[in-house]
Amino acid sequence: MQIKMFFEFKVLTRWELGMSFEQLKLKNQLCHRLYMASNSIARAYREPLAALNLTYPQYVVMMALWEQDKITIAQLIDKTAIDGGAMTQILKKMTEKSLLAVIKDEHDKRKRLIQLTKSGQALKNEAADIPKNILCKFESVDPTQAKQLMQLLDLVISDLTTKNDDELAN
Repeated sequence: MQIKMFFEFKVLTRWELGMSFEQLKLKNQLCHRLYMASNSIARAYREPLAALNLTYPQYVVMMALWEQDKITIAQLIDKTAIDGGAMTQILKKMTEKSLLAVIKDEHDKRKRLIQLTKSGQALKNEAADIPKNILCKFESVDPTQAKQLMQLLDLVISDLTTKNDDELAN
């Protein structure tokens, strides 16, 4: 049986894996590279978002609501992939900042909807240049490569999400 490894693009047998600890080196870990990239991106967003008094997770929530306002908390969690417990805290802080309001659904009073306030809607204009400015920092990545990277990341997310969901079901 063979196991694919991401370092050096070499397929190793179980015996070869047992004889080598190369797979344990950080430089050979795809997951660590993704972790470092994620941290680097979060740091790049820190300054422009501080000017808007937003954290990155709050910014993600705002982008989702700018796309579609008046959605349920469940829809917001689904759109943003933010954990439910974390989402509760994020929404609380954003409500305190008067960026959004939690309202009852007119058609089903049991449902609560998240709606942008005027302040939340106005923030969209202030945030409009942030994505472009962040992309400018990717000096070594051209637009085609950026698109390919997004497609690869979508595959990774899909594979891992599907596998994790399958494992939870069993």
